[in-house]
Amino acid sequence: MLLFHDVVEIDAGDTFIHDDKGNQDKAAREEKAADRLYGLLPPDQGAELRALWQEYEDRATPTAKFADALDRLQPIMNNVATEGGTWKPHNVTADKVLKLVDRIRAGAPALGDYAQSLVEEAVRRGYLAPAKAAQ
Repeated sequence: MLLFHDVVEIDAGDTFIHDDKGNQDKAAREEKAADRLYGLLPPDQGAELRALWQEYEDRATPTAKFADALDRLQPIMNNVATEGGTWKPHNVTADKVLKLVDRIRAGAPALGDYAQSLVEEAVRRGYLAPAKAAQ
């Protein structure tokens, strides 16, 4: 399921999760890419793989929610390992990343707890800016 999701992202152009402007048309770009890619296959195979992709996108099943949890955890782990590699240049704050932790927790509660501990550690180490004060 993750592979079918990533192939579409590659074709559509992967969008940084904290890029508000880039995410405005992300769903439409990915829908078009999924139609194109899975349309290249024999109809039965294309329909089956397109349905798996859609299941993931909709987070419609426990399997899809778990896959989404893994997909959301990976960039957090990468940013901790690279001391804020993409967080720092994009001025990402902990409150933004913690929204992703909620999605991780929805698919895998233990991974959500782990992700939260990574975010807290990243803030302590200065890899991630603290949460912005509520306005």
